[in-house]
Amino acid sequence: MRSPTPARTLATHLSEVVPGDDVTLMGHVHRRRELARVAFLIIRDRTGLAQVVLRPEEVPDGGLPPEETVVRISGIASANAQAPGGREVTAPEIELLSEPARPPVVELWRPSLEAALPTLLDNAAVTWRHLTQRAKWDIAAASLRGFRQTLDRAGFTEVQTPKLVDSATESGANVFPVDFFGREAFLAQSPQFYKQQLVGVFERVYEIGPVFRAEPHDTVRHLAQYVSLDVEFGFIQSHRDVLALLGEVLRGMLENIRTESVDSLSLLNVALPVIPDEIPTIHFRDALRRVGAPDDEPDLSPAHERALGNWAKEEFGSDVLAVEGYPMSKRPFYTHPQPDDERWSNSFDLLFRGLELVTGGQRLHRHSEYVAAIEARGESPEAYEAYLQAFAHGMPPHGGFAIGLERWVARLIEAANVREVALFPRDLHRLTP
Repeated sequence: MRSPTPARTLATHLSEVVPGDDVTLMGHVHRRRELARVAFLIIRDRTGLAQVVLRPEEVPDGGLPPEETVVRISGIASANAQAPGGREVTAPEIELLSEPARPPVVELWRPSLEAALPTLLDNAAVTWRHLTQRAKWDIAAASLRGFRQTLDRAGFTEVQTPKLVDSATESGANVFPVDFFGREAFLAQSPQFYKQQLVGVFERVYEIGPVFRAEPHDTVRHLAQYVSLDVEFGFIQSHRDVLALLGEVLRGMLENIRTESVDSLSLLNVALPVIPDEIPTIHFRDALRRVGAPDDEPDLSPAHERALGNWAKEEFGSDVLAVEGYPMSKRPFYTHPQPDDERWSNSFDLLFRGLELVTGGQRLHRHSEYVAAIEARGESPEAYEAYLQAFAHGMPPHGGFAIGLERWVARLIEAANVREVALFPRDLHRLTP
């Protein structure tokens, strides 16, 4: 009689088990094959795949459990050079931990998913089980850890700010209204106001959280809800300090991916980008001239961004380019103007492989400047009283940036659509699953 069931062994740790020892696997049936003289089960858990071999008499009376059924398998670790990690499980006893699974809409054991994006999204709870799908979020998760670790080392404090607010972060922006106990409220489109106020408390803060944009964009680069990686810090001299920190953060994220997501990078054939120590920078007016746009163009088009990204790669060998000095007329009221020419702003957009990834810059920090900026827009400072309180009581020169996680991962793995890397995307048409 077999000894008591040993503790669970994860698939990637099976190679460390001494041949002949008892072992227990738990996971989903990834693949099953029955041949004339032998049968195989491939078991998938959170770490990878493990092979189980059955003689004909060991196959259960009802046959092998269907793919995606959750099982516990107790058996003996055996050496086999052809098995994953050089080990397999023999003499197995199979226990079903779920009802026999229904066939999934796609065959998850196949190396690649050929299904159309709507099929993947409609069945996300199951299609994310595929190894290449999981690899995408593995890279996202490694990015988050790298973001946190880099900022923690730099003396930042992680904060969490409200996602139910009484007004839009930027006047005129599209927001989602919410009934808040009979009062009108909105889903926060940014933690901007709160992270600025908290600079007066902690000096250096960051937040990872959802933001909501009720903008009717139906493109491959926009979502109505996404994960924003926000940073704000004090005692800066200009937006260049913000850009320098952004470069440090991106390099930290990439280093963590490189260290923790080796298998995922290989599975997705990802070439990690180059983020130079000093990010190449071009002024907005010079960027317009370089792409042949009129001098009075208020923004860069996607085609302009792609052209500038190609130029940065050819000229500097860099996958990123900072475009600084956007017109003040196109920036939020809290943006600090360029000191020597107030038509331009002390702000920037970071282009990553030809796509806008980050907006950042220096903020106003004097209460009187905020009052003047708000009144210049034809608004009353009283509408911003809660926000302006911090500045009335003294705030250091400060700035920050925000990275969209899904857009970052999409460009990193060169996905055609940002929805490919969002676990359960929300957009103009999609509210389920």
